Formats: sequence, structure tokens, C-alpha cells
Amino acid sequence: MSLTNVAVIAYEGVAPFELGILCEAFGIDRTADGVPAIDFAVCAEDDRPMRTSMGFSLQAEHGLDRVAEADLVGIPAIPRGGVPSDAVLDAIRAAYDRGARLMSACSGAFVLGAAGLLDGRDCTTHWMYTDELQRRYPKACVVPEVLYVDTGQVVTSAGSAAGMDAALHIWRQEYGAAVANTVARRAVVPPYRDGGQAQFIARAVPDCDADTLAPLLTWIVENLNEDHSVEALAKRALMSPRTFARRFRDETGTTPHTWITRQRVAAAEELLERTDQPIEWIASEVGFGNAATLRHHFVRVRGVSPQHYRRQFAC
Repeated sequence: MSLTNVAVIAYEGVAPFELGILCEAFGIDRTADGVPAIDFAVCAEDDRPMRTSMGFSLQAEHGLDRVAEADLVGIPAIPRGGVPSDAVLDAIRAAYDRGARLMSACSGAFVLGAAGLLDGRDCTTHWMYTDELQRRYPKACVVPEVLYVDTGQVVTSAGSAAGMDAALHIWRQEYGAAVANTVARRAVVPPYRDGGQAQFIARAVPDCDADTLAPLLTWIVENLNEDHSVEALAKRALMSPRTFARRFRDETGTTPHTWITRQRVAAAEELLERTDQPIEWIASEVGFGNAATLRHHFVRVRGVSPQHYRRQFAC
């Protein structure tokens, strides 16, 4: 495991909410809950108070030299017209050059762009700013409709709460689903939203004459081994298949098949970590039916086989 040291860079105009998300995700001591310890610091160019985007000031205890120690460097949001100092950009480039991982939250992607680290790279930011990010950094490959993009060394996330989704994604990659779920539970957020989900839904608030699909989604997660065809789910929701499919995409940003597949993979992760049951049993338990189908979807979503995942993360 390489995630033991995290530095978050603060700068003039920093957005306190996104800074807070990075602090919440990596800066809280959760060792009593079985979460590995993280050496965490908020860093700045100097010890002078910095004005935030919300009109108050803050002061960091650590300088940019602390960034040189970090496995992961967090880059919070900044007003889109703002550009950090050359010293901050140099620290980010140096971290990248030595192999540290970088994660931006919301408009923090503009900082990565200013550092020249988005050229030729898939990336994202808040959906309101994706066009501007593409205009300002035309060599970047901006993906506007997703919650976060992980290209390996660089992770970019969309607006606000998507930063926590990206952070949980990193926790899951480094320490497995059980640890990521513990972090999510402490923060009282959903433990898993796939990066490919849409940033926003077609209707921000459900129509007043129709119920949300939230109860059905909860039932699906609790009954993953049931028949979850569109026809069966539409019948349970008392809708036509066409109306149900449209409503599902409106509320989740993706198709029923994709959403359920991701939930099944997430459930398989936990069983691979916490039990020594055969892969065939796990496949049946989460609704994939057989080991071959589980392996197909697991490799496609996670990039490794179930057996490899178990060897890496089994308790």
C-alpha cells in the first residue's frame, strides 16, 4: 500500500468546502475503526493568512516543502480566474515528476491545467466549468458528464461532493472496499458512486405526482441476486419499461444495467475481502450467476480479477 502520506495545498482564493472535503477524506484519524493511519497536512507557500473564496481567511501550518513527502497531493477548488503562484505550480509539477498521485476537487482542475498536467489527459471538473476548462487548456481531453476521472497518477473530480466520491475511490483502490466503506460511513456519505455516473440529473427534484426511485434502489442493493431486468423492475415500480428506463436515467445518470452491475461488483468486493467463500458462491450471491460472468464484469470495472483482488485485500 502506498497511501500513507497526504498533503493538501491551500492558496489565495481557495474554496473552503472543497478544502474541507479533502480534509474530511484523508485528515481524520480513523485508526480506531480499523482505517490505516495517514500522515496528513495542509500546506501553503508561506505562513501568511490566505483569503478564501467565501470571504474569510485561513492559515496553514506547513510549507510547500511538506508536499515533497506526500504520496497523494490534494488540490482544492479555486476561482476559475485565479492562478496559484509559480511556487505552488512548481511544487505540484515536482510532486508529479517524482511519481506522487494528484487529486483535484471541482475547479482545482484549473490548477492542474495551469501546471501543464492536463495536456493529452482525460479530466473533468464541475459541469458548469467544463467548457471553460476545455477552452483554456485545449490540449486537455475534458469529459464533462462524469463524477471523476482516474488516469492513474492524476485524478480529477467534478463539483463539490464528487470530490468525496473520488477520495473514496482512492481509498478503495489502496485498501479495499471495507476500509472505503468505513471512511464513507464516518462521513455519512454513500460508500460508492462510480465515476462514470452523470454529474447532474435531468430533473433536480422529482415530479410532485411521482415518487422517487430511492426505495427501489435500496431494495435492489439488498436483493442483488433477484431478477433485475428492466421489465421486472418496471413492474415493481408500477411503470412501463420505457417510462422506468427514462426515470432511472433521470435519477441516477446511467442505465439500470450499468448501475446494477456496479452495485454487484461492489458487493462482490466486500465478500472477497471478508469471506473465504468460493468465487462461484460469491457470483451467485451478488447476482452474477457464475464465476465467469463475475470475472468478466469485475475485470472490466476494477481492472483486476476477483482472485487478484482477494489476494490483495483479504482481511
